[in-house]
Amino acid sequence: MCRMARSDELNSLAVKVARLYYYQCLTTEHIARELGLSRPKVSRLLSHARQAGLIEIRVHDPESQPQELERAIQDRFHLSGVKVVTVPSNSNEDEWLKSVATFSAKHLNSLIQSEMVVGLAWGTTLDAISRHLTPKRCLHVDIVQLNGSGNVYSINNFYISDIYTRFALNYGGRAHLFPVPAFFDHRESKQAMWRERSVQRVIELGAKADLLVYSVGAANSRIPSYVHAGGFLEDRDVQDLNREGVVGDIATVFFRYDGTYDYISLNSRASGPDLSLFKRCKHALCIASGVDKAVGLHAALRGGLMSELIVDEPTARAILWPEEGISKEEENIPPGDTKGELEDD
Repeated sequence: MCRMARSDELNSLAVKVARLYYYQCLTTEHIARELGLSRPKVSRLLSHARQAGLIEIRVHDPESQPQELERAIQDRFHLSGVKVVTVPSNSNEDEWLKSVATFSAKHLNSLIQSEMVVGLAWGTTLDAISRHLTPKRCLHVDIVQLNGSGNVYSINNFYISDIYTRFALNYGGRAHLFPVPAFFDHRESKQAMWRERSVQRVIELGAKADLLVYSVGAANSRIPSYVHAGGFLEDRDVQDLNREGVVGDIATVFFRYDGTYDYISLNSRASGPDLSLFKRCKHALCIASGVDKAVGLHAALRGGLMSELIVDEPTARAILWPEEGISKEEENIPPGDTKGELEDD
């Protein structure tokens, strides 16, 4: 309790310093005099406020105006929040992912608190985020693996378990791994495994998550989704998914262009949770980067499979107008709001 009290006092003082610095535009010297602190102490408090996610610095580029994209996506798909990460015009998708991962890692510090259950769906994006986390000490944080990661080569995937270990160490929490296959060979095998109490415990913990963090997988993205590139799917699985109109997955559970996911054959053998979990959870944060994910993201948005989205700017534009050609009438774009007009803002 004493440690928590000290942490609360530190955060309270850091917020007070940040308000004086950013809202009232006082210098660190002026703040130090007003609060009876040293200038180095004021600087350390400002750094703590940024690292702990107590403040968020946004640069609004008048040439790109990502805030317009945020509002358009938020209004159209009724999300609680959208963050569009600006990337340099001459950068590539590897750099986009790094920018999105860095931003998301800092944003998570404003979301993850003591006494929380956080469900994570492994993948390329979550791996990138885990490598940019800024330490934040919390108490009694449970980091839960939402879907299995084993395949025919190994039931223990250390690349994926490292993601959960990094998150747990960063927040002083406990990692709850899920050592089952990503996809079972037989539906009956999954049903039998799901009756085991040790498996039920992890599933039930994930179902109680206060925060879900995940991305949308796409088969043909330039930075391949790990489920599509890591030996998890057989050729016949891919053929079935194509035949059934699948455009993406969340936690290795697949969905169609309209966001529906029922009666997709591979889902009956998938270890991930029923996608209704992402509709029920009070905070479902989807993080994605890369324009090849736009179609899958658009479908997930139509299906209501997230409450908050973090995405790079080019992908945000592609979400609003997928290559498949969504009509303005279908998407309820207000009259006069055209693709060209928004892109020229």
